[in-house]
Amino acid sequence: IESFHCIATGTKSLSQFRASSSCSWPSSLAAKKGEKKTKPKMLSRKATCNSHGQDSSYFLGWQEYEKNPYDEVRNPTGIIQMGLAENQLSFDLLESWLKNNPDAAGFKRDGESIFRELALFQDYHGLPAFKNALVEFMAEIRGNNVKFDPSKLVLTAGATSANETLMFCLAEPGDAFLLPTPYYPGFDRDLKWRTGVEIVPIQCHSSNNFRITESALEEAYQQAEKQNLKVKGVLVTNPSNPLGTTLSMHELNLLVTFIDSKGIHLISDEIYSGTVFSSPNFISIMEVLIQRNYMNTEVWNRVHIVFSLSKDLGLPGFRVGALYSNDDMVVAAATKMSSFGLVSSQTQYLLSAMLSDKEFTRGYIYENQKRLKKRHEMLVQGLEKAGIRCLKSNASLFCWVDMRHLLSSKSFEAEIELWKKIVYNVGLNISPGSSCHCTEPGWFRVCFANMSEETLNLAMQRIKAFVDTTTATTDSTATNNNQSHHQSNKNSRRKSVTKWVFRLSFHGRESER
Repeated sequence: IESFHCIATGTKSLSQFRASSSCSWPSSLAAKKGEKKTKPKMLSRKATCNSHGQDSSYFLGWQEYEKNPYDEVRNPTGIIQMGLAENQLSFDLLESWLKNNPDAAGFKRDGESIFRELALFQDYHGLPAFKNALVEFMAEIRGNNVKFDPSKLVLTAGATSANETLMFCLAEPGDAFLLPTPYYPGFDRDLKWRTGVEIVPIQCHSSNNFRITESALEEAYQQAEKQNLKVKGVLVTNPSNPLGTTLSMHELNLLVTFIDSKGIHLISDEIYSGTVFSSPNFISIMEVLIQRNYMNTEVWNRVHIVFSLSKDLGLPGFRVGALYSNDDMVVAAATKMSSFGLVSSQTQYLLSAMLSDKEFTRGYIYENQKRLKKRHEMLVQGLEKAGIRCLKSNASLFCWVDMRHLLSSKSFEAEIELWKKIVYNVGLNISPGSSCHCTEPGWFRVCFANMSEETLNLAMQRIKAFVDTTTATTDSTATNNNQSHHQSNKNSRRKSVTKWVFRLSFHGRESER
């Protein structure tokens, strides 16, 4: 047991594990000599470790929002939630389909109830009709440039489960995956907490709009080796969370070449693939492999995709995720693991009917992307009026916002100070870049698709008023400093003149003597 916990936490010895600040020994097990022994707590190390990542500012912002949530009528001065990447822009399209398809919503087939059939136990392979409909939907989002085999698809309870399952399949506790920064804060929980896998950052910078480079990949790999970590793969989000940008063909080729040369895996988290609302178009990693004729190589089996209906279809509460792999052993192991987080039969039946309706899916994809583009423009333009710019983006449910000019100093302490002001004083919950492991302070992720247009306009009014006040205060302080400096110089000149007159008078008297 001791060995397992040491491995799971990345420590080399039991003494190091005991010394870990996040996993301290219970006081009952650390009784001083002579003290009466108490009954040890009947909890596991996992339960008592503070390694979940819940204390991140990303999650703390949610907690503050929940204490004081904005409501147009009941709480108009409350905190507006702009830290949650939910797509609420196209619910009316989904609701319209449900109204026009009462059999699917009522669990009927040809007018006859199949409630009992769906209520009984289903094995973890999933309903064939749903898996077929899901892979066709995935292909449609990608412009049918690539096809997917339903036998290589494993259903999971959301993308969180899919990513963790892949970690269990591909890595041992203490192994590492490389992730480009900034990255989704939840990965610290999803990839590490239960698996014992380590994350090594691929450092990306604003100087090239946070693009992945060959040198950054190599530096991250070497850094892992210095830490005595065995690198098992690279994980990327495409489109990027939190950047809201799609990976370029150049970056995708770099990644494939890199994992080929190192003999490691590549996970492409493509849960935002259906949110691309402007050029350049989304390119799936599978398209790159096919174009480079990797189908019958080892690399073909070392590339895996994560997909979900949480973002593209706006159904995070349905908990529908999937992983796709060309490796039969990965598919077999992941299928067995999926029994710990299955998608309900009722959900599968309903969505298989919805996704099989090609007229609906075509119309939904087009209209949803159109609405996302409009909402994205509202946020960007609203922030521009406040003197704040965003990284140019073409996808997802958020923008990567540059507030470096509002920092009191170029430090992450100043970033958190600014974040607290925005949460508590302005009443907006946004995610600081440090929670996304950004290398530069002053960047924030701001979501725009989980609220009404009226609420977004109010949020923009609040941030503009804050910036205007902050700028006015800064200008006033600078003016006062300049005036003080001017007065100080004036007084200094007076003193100099006085001293000069005194010396001149004294010199004259000496001459007269």
